[in-house]
Amino acid sequence: MRRGIANSKHARISETAAAIALLSLWSAAWVWFFYRGGYLAYYGDAEAHLNIARRILDSRTPGYDQIGSVWLPLPHVLTMLLARNDALWRTALAGSIVSGIAFVLAGAFLFRTARRVFNGKAGPIAAIAATVVFATNPNLLYLQSTTMNEPVFMAALLAVLYFTVRFRDTQSWMAVCGAGLAALCGTLTRYDGWFLLPFVTLFVLIAAKRQRVAKAALFAAIASLGPLYWFGHNWWCCSNALDFYNGPYSAKGIQGSAYYPGLGNWAKAWLYFRTAVRWCAGAPLVWLGAAGLIACVAVRKARWPALLLVLPGVFYVWSMHSSGGTPIFVPDLWPNTYYNSRYGLALFPALAFGAAVLVSLVPARAQRLAAAAVVLAAAIPWLIQPRPDAWITWKESQVNSVARRAWTREAAEYLAPRYRRGTGIITTFGDITGIFRTAGIPLRETLTWDNWPHWPAAVTRPDEFLWEEWAVAMGGDPVQTAVLRAGVNGPRYELVKIVMTPHAPVVEIYHCCIGLTQVTRDANSIHESPRSEKRLPSDEEQ
Repeated sequence: MRRGIANSKHARISETAAAIALLSLWSAAWVWFFYRGGYLAYYGDAEAHLNIARRILDSRTPGYDQIGSVWLPLPHVLTMLLARNDALWRTALAGSIVSGIAFVLAGAFLFRTARRVFNGKAGPIAAIAATVVFATNPNLLYLQSTTMNEPVFMAALLAVLYFTVRFRDTQSWMAVCGAGLAALCGTLTRYDGWFLLPFVTLFVLIAAKRQRVAKAALFAAIASLGPLYWFGHNWWCCSNALDFYNGPYSAKGIQGSAYYPGLGNWAKAWLYFRTAVRWCAGAPLVWLGAAGLIACVAVRKARWPALLLVLPGVFYVWSMHSSGGTPIFVPDLWPNTYYNSRYGLALFPALAFGAAVLVSLVPARAQRLAAAAVVLAAAIPWLIQPRPDAWITWKESQVNSVARRAWTREAAEYLAPRYRRGTGIITTFGDITGIFRTAGIPLRETLTWDNWPHWPAAVTRPDEFLWEEWAVAMGGDPVQTAVLRAGVNGPRYELVKIVMTPHAPVVEIYHCCIGLTQVTRDANSIHESPRSEKRLPSDEEQ
């Protein structure tokens, strides 16, 4: 008996190790593919996530406050040490490493869950089918190559699924702790994770055979630390515990009162979400996965996995209808453009699991053939059109970044050979920070609106506190205002470069001129002045 248990445990470890190894190689190959194409920072959100992670350790005022208040912190914290490396930051590979590891973990947890749910000879075949379907979707493969946070959340979600299924079978306190820690990671990655907590707590309460209340309370206590921490963080940093929800940089604050399809309309919210799902997962998998999820009614052990994996989709439909901050635009529905189409991947793990359910229901002698058929059917859309243009996550990032990439490149090419370390740049944050990443200028060289109290002093009294030699502004922003105000009674800035790109804000680059007191070394020199003693220390001096 003991030898059989040991052999079974050894087989599980071997299977899991093989799955992790294959998924790791597959992930690395696709990261390399998208890196070679220069696509890693096409998403504006990917650029922002990368730079937020960088500024935690590399900033004029590095530290805890640089985490921000809207985007949840776990992906940034996981990325910050990698982003501190100049090469990984400039190439955007810092985010790819974190997302790639998350993708591998998500696939491994899906595999282990399917192996546990589907007993007997159907287990390995159904588990392999689910994992292959999950791992061969190019829309997910692109996101796992970038600094987007969907892969990290999928890893957390599928870890919750695995540990809850394990708890149902073993009644282990360790499984409860594992589920709680996985849910905690989910709540610190995406707000979808908050929506899951009451459902998982209820499952633990029902599935427990002994000490039900204690086990459910333990899960809830661990998992709820994420939301409680974030309320406290927002209150501490912004004096508003709900700043992430209704603050000026929240999704709701950015969207404002603008209408989008689905707001206040359940039918349209469902239409736009299900269309995004079809674009992300492919029509064949949508039909196969939906059939498998319906069939879970007849497969008792598969009911909970199906319910849990469907909940993120429920969250997005509800959010589109009610919250006013999560629009989805797809190219075949008005306004026929791309925005948040990646939200369609919220149902992708559920569809992959549903496909595995279908395989498990086929007679044993035909299961291998059924698994191959399911995998092939799911891959048909990508085999017919095997190019990034047909992958909506890549296409959205490409279409929406054309102008941003153009002005980022032009501004970076101007600054890179002219900027001298230690002289300082006043600027804002957000998309404009891509200029400095591309130019290889560390963020500690910049003064932005995240650097208090230096920033408000510089923009309010530039005559006294604006010491940066360069300014990079977008028309009408606080930097442009401060530079113009400084010219009245303070340092004079000369507009040396205007970057104009169609359908994009004008980027202006200013260089400081101190009037008659300046000493010009040569045509390309940086000007010295009596104020130069206040310049930032160079890397060597630090």
